[in-house]
Amino acid sequence: MKKAQKRGYDYEKKQAKKRGAEHLGGPGSADYKRGRKKGEVKNWKQPVHSGVVKKSARKGIKEIVSKSGFTEPAKEYAKKKHIKLITRGKKA
Repeated sequence: MKKAQKRGYDYEKKQAKKRGAEHLGGPGSADYKRGRKKGEVKNWKQPVHSGVVKKSARKGIKEIVSKSGFTEPAKEYAKKKHIKLITRGKKA
């Protein structure tokens, strides 16, 4: 596993544990699951854009955690679809 990938994977595991969820990981699936609620974790340098939020909504994901925040269009779409956005432990 490459260093950057490992760092992202470790961040996913840490965020899942912080939320009392089971870490799932793996490409194309949710990163964590707590009860029936699925979550996605993004360890990116740039803010998460609306395309990611739309893709997550299609997968049934209800929480997205981002280390660097979200763009305004992403926030608007998430609000419309009732997706909880979390940045550094705070609701976006």
